Amino acid sequence: MLDRLILPVILSGGSGSRLWPLSRDVFPKQFLDLTGCDTLFQATVTRLQGLTSLDPLVICNEEHRFFVAEQLRQLGQSCSAIMLEPCGRNTAPAVTCAALYAQSQGFLNAQLLVLPADHVIEQTDVFVTAVQHAQEVVVQGYLATFGIKATRAETGYGYIRHGQSLGDDGFEVAAFVEKPSLDVATSYVDSGLYDWNSGMFLFDGQTWLDAMQQFAPEMLSACRLAFSEAEVDQDFLRLAKDPFSSCPSDSIDYAVMEKAERVAVVPLDAGWSDVGSWSSLSDVEPADHLGNVQVGDVILQGTENTYIRSETRLVAAVGVCDHVIVETADAVLVAHKDAVQDVKAIVTQLKSAGRSEATTHCKTYRPWGYFESITASSRFQVKRITVRPQGILSLQMHHHRSEHWVVVSGTARVTLNDQELLLKEDESIYIPLGTKHRLENPGVIPLEMIEVQTGSYLGEDDIVRFSDEYGREAC
Repeated sequence: MLDRLILPVILSGGSGSRLWPLSRDVFPKQFLDLTGCDTLFQATVTRLQGLTSLDPLVICNEEHRFFVAEQLRQLGQSCSAIMLEPCGRNTAPAVTCAALYAQSQGFLNAQLLVLPADHVIEQTDVFVTAVQHAQEVVVQGYLATFGIKATRAETGYGYIRHGQSLGDDGFEVAAFVEKPSLDVATSYVDSGLYDWNSGMFLFDGQTWLDAMQQFAPEMLSACRLAFSEAEVDQDFLRLAKDPFSSCPSDSIDYAVMEKAERVAVVPLDAGWSDVGSWSSLSDVEPADHLGNVQVGDVILQGTENTYIRSETRLVAAVGVCDHVIVETADAVLVAHKDAVQDVKAIVTQLKSAGRSEATTHCKTYRPWGYFESITASSRFQVKRITVRPQGILSLQMHHHRSEHWVVVSGTARVTLNDQELLLKEDESIYIPLGTKHRLENPGVIPLEMIEVQTGSYLGEDDIVRFSDEYGREAC
């Protein structure tokens, strides 16, 4: 096999709305632990160990930047950069900016391994072998994609038809096919000539840029300008907003792969899933003898072939078959497995109604930790606050509310105007309205607190920040 540098490019966008109510815009599926100890994003990073000496380049949006940084920190994993998109423009502009980054860093001989952050691959060794086969075809000038062995007639995936054989390394691509009907998908699987389109790619950075110049020059020009005007902000590389916002939006497949002549597909049969729906997640989880997948506090009676997930309380199901039941603190989903692709329509309804359940959880994550709403009314709100070790909140004040903090466990360092205090378990402090204050965790264990807010307005935008460790201007 080839000794060729690989720059992993992890695309961490998207909201995973078909996995609502667990996945939401503010905290989407790639940052959730759905199948094991690691999140999908962390599993993607871990999968790369031993494959390349280059740290991954992660591309995400502004709102998710601290999730990426924290989950990398938990792994003890560095990265080449965390590139921030000011707005969503699909995958082709993101990969183009990644190629420009590789060029700017002198990675002239590096191949770009483009991976979505939210896929499951059960057999890492098979994945690594497939990447090595893809390297062989890339040096021949091909743009390579990975085709998943089609094991059933799946109407939710695109398909790739095999063309001329490239030996042990794969096939030329004869055609990309959009999501087919059930009858057509069945004929594809029976023929053995089609793979599912995985959305994973390997290609030389310059080859990609040349293809962009040929097929999407306007997009390439916008990306060049957005990258040339990018700014470094702490650990993040911010693409320039105006030129990137003006960039056409398109996918890797539509912009280039379906138009280019030298495109190869490398078969991959490694226990892959894009975890695109609750039924696909159910397929990768171990089931009991009746076909039920149970996660959390679940009791079943006379129930078969059902996925049941409890996040906060007991869920009991009686006489249920072929369903998905998912419970969170603020929402419950009940869906037939045949209809789980339509969960996205529920999210659309919630957004149209202005419901917060469409985008946020009761638990809200911040770079210093998270807080969780326990109860609220028009004039008061109670929150549970967890500050990670060495976490520091901004120095701030509120115009419309006062706060009372009670330490449940750990140690809190509190700044109150010009005064600094240390609070231990069972100790408390009152923060009057209009007072400058800051909360820190100087300890080595998480700081757990209860916060009681009272006032005429309790929104998260009632914060005036005087200084912030994380460069935030607003919540």
